Amino acid sequence: MKQNVTFFIFLLLSLGAIAQNKTFVVGVNRPGAAVSPTMYGVFFEDINMGADGGIYAELVKNRSFEFFKPLMGWKVEQHNFREGAVLVLNRKEKNTANPRFLQITLDHNSKEDLSLTNEGFRGMGIKKGLRYDFSFLYATAAPGIKLYVELLDRDNKIMGATTVTLSASGTVWKKRAVSFVATQTEEKGRLRISFEGDGKIDLDMISLFPSDTWKGRKGGMRADMVQLLADMKPGFIRFPGGCIVEGFDLSQRYQWKKTIGPVEERQLIINRWNFEFPQRAAPDYFQTFGLGFFEYFQLAEDIGAEPLPILNCGMACQFNSAELVPLDQLDPYIQDALDLIEFANGPATSKWGKIRADMGHPQPFHLKMMGVGNENWGPQYLARLRLFQKAIKARYPEFKIIASSGTDPDGKRFEYLNDSLRKLKVDFIDEHYYRPPQWFFSNAARYDQYPRTQTKVFAGEYASHPKVAPEKKNNWLAALSEAAFLTGLERNADVVGMASYAPLFAHVDGWQWAPDLIWVDNLNVFGTPDYYVQKLFSLNKGTKIIPLTMDHKPVTGQDSLYASAVWDEPAKELVIKVVNALPKTQTVALSLEGLKKQRITGKVTRLQSDDLYRTNSIKTPRAVYPVETQLELSGKQPALQLAPYSFNIIRIPY
Repeated sequence: MKQNVTFFIFLLLSLGAIAQNKTFVVGVNRPGAAVSPTMYGVFFEDINMGADGGIYAELVKNRSFEFFKPLMGWKVEQHNFREGAVLVLNRKEKNTANPRFLQITLDHNSKEDLSLTNEGFRGMGIKKGLRYDFSFLYATAAPGIKLYVELLDRDNKIMGATTVTLSASGTVWKKRAVSFVATQTEEKGRLRISFEGDGKIDLDMISLFPSDTWKGRKGGMRADMVQLLADMKPGFIRFPGGCIVEGFDLSQRYQWKKTIGPVEERQLIINRWNFEFPQRAAPDYFQTFGLGFFEYFQLAEDIGAEPLPILNCGMACQFNSAELVPLDQLDPYIQDALDLIEFANGPATSKWGKIRADMGHPQPFHLKMMGVGNENWGPQYLARLRLFQKAIKARYPEFKIIASSGTDPDGKRFEYLNDSLRKLKVDFIDEHYYRPPQWFFSNAARYDQYPRTQTKVFAGEYASHPKVAPEKKNNWLAALSEAAFLTGLERNADVVGMASYAPLFAHVDGWQWAPDLIWVDNLNVFGTPDYYVQKLFSLNKGTKIIPLTMDHKPVTGQDSLYASAVWDEPAKELVIKVVNALPKTQTVALSLEGLKKQRITGKVTRLQSDDLYRTNSIKTPRAVYPVETQLELSGKQPALQLAPYSFNIIRIPY
């Protein structure tokens, strides 16, 4: 309660006394600049087990034995112990992308003699009645070896099983796949493989997928996680990050060409969030790239979003190693950017377009923009950006380039980059804001005085960070402050062309960074209050700005109110967004210029909680959730009731 009081003292002192009469003057007959179709999107980074163990539906951890500890995630059990029965072999000279495999030697083994058990990513989420697809690569000269495949619950009870009998293949690797149905639901399941027979067998790419992936694609994504993204109808999806683009050093940077083609040929690397925060270390966090650039493009297409890839610009993380590629050695990095555009857009007869077509997508993905670097700064960044800009624009003049403004939204570093990037006439400047709720309330007018030039703003990573121990949680105060800030972005849609919250996903048992937009466990997924704020802005973004003022000024915190308005041309509706940040109901009169109706009907969608520290959770996923009601107002200046601590969207047919 003390934090509540302190927060509102701050609001009242900084925003002025409460006015008695409040009227929103809405210039319905004076539509302004267009709102970009890409205004609100999503930012994906493989942090918090976002890809492996998250949206990528693979249930087996370390399926190809390429982790630093080759058997991490696996438990070998032998009833009659025999040294050397299970070996990890390395064929690096023959296969640099996937060098390790497992060799098992059986000596007239029965089923009980030897088994491998995989723990999954903090367990395996198993659903009763669902089909599971098990597959693996193998080579053996010994026919008749049997694999007993079993799903186990946390008490070692079998809850689904199948048997695979192998034929001889010599030294040629073959793939086997088999499916079976689970008989029980379990959040912390495991996979056990037992062996029966005589002889040697080589194993690799041991895999288990649920059948209910997004669009039923084998080896695909968790449908429930993708559905929450699709429900937002995002204008874009930014990928693959984030800090993983840079890498701790350049050897760990993200290289898109190593993430396409057959999954068994994609080269695993360590995830930088494996060790970035010692207090949240995740030694089993790697990137298998089962979710690679092809899948990112496909996902964007599926949910109707523009793809926005971010590429390394020859600079590693400046907080960690600050490693640079000399300018005279930057050509391969620039070529990667040009090749990516060809991969996405080129005809099936081109080199990289053919690879896309061979992966099952002969039509182009229509890539229009790209980020060069992530949270990079300084003259060294500008020197590299210029070379990328020159090469890309020479070949693709209309292609949009997003440039980094560093890590903070103010200060000398930001000012230097902001000025320099505008002189370079880059298409978008990527601004990041991880700040307390007070910052977001106070910056609702941030872009009111920004220059209206060809260089636009991309609010590429934003999140309100409430100071609540032991970790920063996605509470209603944070979401309400973001809603207030987003009214300022919307009011300045001629300056701000894109915005996305970050990070996107977090696993409740495997996170490194909080807060996050969407949280999951192995069976469930829920949106935070912040998710519903971003979703409501996205679903109600409109097509043109409508001026909205109170006392002849934009509504940027007067009386703790924040507001914006847009015209939704296809729906022929006026859309007003209002935040009431006070703990009491406020009444606002609407003066709708150009709208002569004496009686107004429409609808109101309200996101509200009396408790600023309320959160959603696995058990209470809709503690803070939008509620829609009908709107009926009358009079020349009808009164609008705004509930305490509320974000409101009013849609009025026009």
